[in-house]
Amino acid sequence: MKMNYLILGVIIMFGGVFLAFNWAAEGLPDPVDISIEDIFEPDPKDVPREEVVAKGLYLTGYSANNPKKRAEIIELIESTELNAVVVDVKDYTGYILYDRPEGEDGVWLSKSILDDPRAVVKDFQDHGIYVIARQTVFQDPIYAQTVPHVAVRSGEGLWRDYKGLAWVDASQQEVWEYNLKIAQHTIDLGFDEINFDYVRFPSDGNLAAAKFALDGRKKSEVMHDFFAFMYEHLKDEPAFISYDVFGLTMDNNDFDLNIGQRAQDILPYADFVSPMIYPSHYPNGYAGYDNPAANPYGVIKKTMTLGQQHMTTSTVAAYRPWLQAFNIGATYDAQKIRDQIRAVEEQPKNAGWLLWNARNVYSTKGLELAE
Repeated sequence: MKMNYLILGVIIMFGGVFLAFNWAAEGLPDPVDISIEDIFEPDPKDVPREEVVAKGLYLTGYSANNPKKRAEIIELIESTELNAVVVDVKDYTGYILYDRPEGEDGVWLSKSILDDPRAVVKDFQDHGIYVIARQTVFQDPIYAQTVPHVAVRSGEGLWRDYKGLAWVDASQQEVWEYNLKIAQHTIDLGFDEINFDYVRFPSDGNLAAAKFALDGRKKSEVMHDFFAFMYEHLKDEPAFISYDVFGLTMDNNDFDLNIGQRAQDILPYADFVSPMIYPSHYPNGYAGYDNPAANPYGVIKKTMTLGQQHMTTSTVAAYRPWLQAFNIGATYDAQKIRDQIRAVEEQPKNAGWLLWNARNVYSTKGLELAE
């Protein structure tokens, strides 16, 4: 929250009379006990980026909105090394999970899942928890159906991936502006960080039939311009910016995996980059392992080390990866979860890590207990 110097000046000008009246009326403490921090909440960006080390869990909007589930998560966080949550505010459906803000008269495709998002954020923050809003971007079925001229097309209709989900065209600046608007409203709710997911072109489905408005540009060029656009409009907002990327993005210097994602195009325009380093999602033989899922330490160590090759003097961001907290490819017991964390924390520049479980089922396994 930016300090309003005009208001502060008025308070100082009228000094004793003004304050004495209000202390008597409101029962506020004696003036010698009041500091600027008591009046103005700090802007999250007043904390240097280097000091933000988030160790978090993913929550759907439903989980975050449920008081009982939220209390369980807060208790888990307070009993372990965890200190952050990632909460859906726009999920894979494309719906924004809270009601239209007052004064917003543009397209706003919402489903009221977070009944009072500001209260949810405050509940977590009152317990010292760093709150990240997760916003999907280009996988957006509802916006594609509602505003079809910006959708990925196939012939005369909407193109869909193998799950039957429609996408919007990452080449369309109208889509950028829509997601910028959502992010700005979400920041106004008090979130400490905006985490953008599905910041890419589609990776599966009949891609040969998908039509994009590239106008001769490479997909990576389009995505570079998107990251630059969002940075320019959000850099002065009181929240950090992060992006989710495929884990294999860390392995490649120039190849964009045919989805437009290259780490070097994101790092100058973000505070944090979160590669999704789920060992179960790597092909057999990766890093020399017949089953990468059974060898999380080696897989993540290699991927994080390769990611350092993208760091340059223009780099702004630090890596904060998503780690596997689900059983695919192997049983993810306490040791496997701890091995993932250890591989991340051994890196020279550590901005933390995030645990992903789609069902939001978490326990203390693999986590250090709070003192």
